[in-house]
Amino acid sequence: MKMDQLREALPQWVDASRIFAKGGKVASYIPELAKAPGDSLGITIMDASGETASAGDKHCPFTMQSISKVFTLLLALMDNGEEEVFAKVGMEPTGDDFNSMLKLELVEPGKPFNPLINAGAIAVSSLIRGDSPAAKTERILAFFNEAAGGASLAINQDVFRSESATAHRNRSLAYFLKDNEVLGEDIDVEDVLSVYFQHCSIEICCDQLARMALLLSFDGFDPLAGRQIVPKRYVQIAKTFMIMCGMYNASGEFAIKVGIPAKSGVSGGILAIVPGRYGIGVIGPALGAKGNSTAGVHLLESMSAALDWRIF
Repeated sequence: MKMDQLREALPQWVDASRIFAKGGKVASYIPELAKAPGDSLGITIMDASGETASAGDKHCPFTMQSISKVFTLLLALMDNGEEEVFAKVGMEPTGDDFNSMLKLELVEPGKPFNPLINAGAIAVSSLIRGDSPAAKTERILAFFNEAAGGASLAINQDVFRSESATAHRNRSLAYFLKDNEVLGEDIDVEDVLSVYFQHCSIEICCDQLARMALLLSFDGFDPLAGRQIVPKRYVQIAKTFMIMCGMYNASGEFAIKVGIPAKSGVSGGILAIVPGRYGIGVIGPALGAKGNSTAGVHLLESMSAALDWRIF
């Protein structure tokens, strides 16, 4: 389907999926997230020429939350290489909740199973180069802005403060990692958590998220800037994790029903890619039991079936 045809058809898909927001609830365990409108649904699809098709509440701002983990993984890989990163985190799905510490206790050597669960993302955050939490966060923002085509993304300070004040389980995970020596002796746990909470609190909209997704769709090559920003190998690693565990404990179901790499966040955002074709940004704050946007997942499932987006 051509982009002008997508633009014409997209509002109908959004309208048909919006009703599924009623089956979800906006995240409230981070109090600031509870302010999002639960009936919102928006999407932007971007192709290699920069053309977009959008519909619904595409201008609705939201924080990246766990979507940011994909890009901090890429930055950590560029900073350190595969061997050092995967000395700290594993390469397997867990089958447990994204904030579980169960496997850290049961499995030796006690490192997180993958970079997309909270414990793994905290470990990855510790690997970002910088002399201070502020310097690390500045580098993360610069990289995210580059991936978004020169955007001016910023941290939502209200969400950051709300997340930091209520993140008791994440603190427990981080201190457990410290005790397991996943976080080294010279690493201050609160400094790492500050970096982690801040990159989760980066605010974005569907257009900007679709632009970041486009970079992944073309294996780290920015077709609009005409240059390689991230090594292809590292993007391939990230996309593999997105398939295996990008949609929390619904990743297998999403892979079967939708069939494209994606990463969700508890703000209701979803980054998805149709490799070599599109970058996609979705927002739908109402979440299902497994932490994914109910309306957003339905929208992507409907479109994938109609447009044959599946990669397997």
